[in-house]
Amino acid sequence: MPDGNAAPPAEVRAMFDRISPVYDLMNQLISGFQEPRWRRRAVREARLAPGQSAVDVACGTGKVAASLARAVRPGGRVVGLDFSSRMVDRARRERRSGRGLSFVVGDAMALPFGDAEFDAATIAFGMRNLPDYGRGFSEMTRVVRPGGRVVCLEISRPRSALGRAIQRWFDWIVPVIGRLAGQGDAYAYLVASTRGYPAPDRVAAIMREIGLEDVRWTPLSGGIVTLHAGTKPADWSPPAR
Repeated sequence: MPDGNAAPPAEVRAMFDRISPVYDLMNQLISGFQEPRWRRRAVREARLAPGQSAVDVACGTGKVAASLARAVRPGGRVVGLDFSSRMVDRARRERRSGRGLSFVVGDAMALPFGDAEFDAATIAFGMRNLPDYGRGFSEMTRVVRPGGRVVCLEISRPRSALGRAIQRWFDWIVPVIGRLAGQGDAYAYLVASTRGYPAPDRVAAIMREIGLEDVRWTPLSGGIVTLHAGTKPADWSPPAR
C-alpha cells in the first residue's frame, strides 16, 4: 500500500466545501497567527523571479498562490488548483484573479497541465489529504521544468519537548475550536490526518524516491510544521507506479 490518506477523496472534498466559509479564520486561530510567516517561508523556498511561473496545488482560498503571484510580477504566471469548487470560488473572489493569477478546479493526482510547464510547484497543508503522497509529488515534479523547485509545507508531529507540548495543545484545541465553529467533524479529521502523516524524514524519502534531488527539510515553530523542498533533475522521468 502506498503512503497516503485513507479517507475517501469524495468525503474529503465535501468536507472542504463545507468549511470554506470559515477556512481562513480557522487557519489563523489554529496556527496561533503564525500561518503568514510559514507561507512567506514556503514562497521563498520556491526561488521564483519576476517573469517566472508556478502552480500552487491544493490552493484552498488562494493565499499562497497570491503570494507567489507577487513574487513573479511583472510578467509572471501563477495558477492555483484545488479539488474543492467552493474553495476555488472563494479564491477567485478574494484574491482577484487576473494580472497573471488564476484558479482552477482540478485533481492533484492528475494535474491538468503539460510537462515542464512551470518553474515551481508548491503545496501548503494539502499533501496530507492526498490518497498517494508519492503520486502527488510526482505530478508536481512532472509539471515543473528541469531545475525547478517542488515545495511542501505541512503540519508534522514534532520530536522536541517544546514541539510535543505545542502538539498536545493543537490536538486539544483544534477540535474545540471546530465545534464552536459548527465544524466539529472536519476539525477532528484535521487532527487525525496529522497523526497519519509520515515523519519528516519519511516525507523526504518519498520525494527522493520519485526522483527529486537536493531534498531538504526545515522544522518551523518547534517542529509543528515542516517545510520540504527539492529540485527536479534534468534527466527526471516519472517513476513506475
